[in-house]
Amino acid sequence: MAYVEWNDGMSVRVAIIDGQHQGLLRLINELHDAMTQGQGASVLGKIVDGLIEYTLNHFATEEHYFEASDYPDCVAHKREHQDFVTKVTDFRRGFEEGRLMLTLDVMSFLGDWLTDHILGSDASYAPFLGREGVA
Repeated sequence: MAYVEWNDGMSVRVAIIDGQHQGLLRLINELHDAMTQGQGASVLGKIVDGLIEYTLNHFATEEHYFEASDYPDCVAHKREHQDFVTKVTDFRRGFEEGRLMLTLDVMSFLGDWLTDHILGSDASYAPFLGREGVA
């Protein structure tokens, strides 16, 4: 069973963004599975690195649409993205330096942040981008 599951209520009605959100959920589920199976630090580190890279690409996609359509909450939304990237990068650094273990608290943060962000901040841009013809 997946740690975090996609459902239609998470859709922002923009195919590329929905696909990327599903990809992020898959990475979080992969990280959770690796943790619960006791896989080594190198495996966990690679998954976290992939999550960071994928997140950066995803945020760039969203931000491109914001700027192309003059989304009015672009600045605040970009700040949320940057805060998340900073937090996950800090997790990764702490993990590499042996100061932080990837725990269920970390998993909880990742899963909760992503679902809350999709259902909250991302849901707020969905109608706007739809009016602008982004699909």
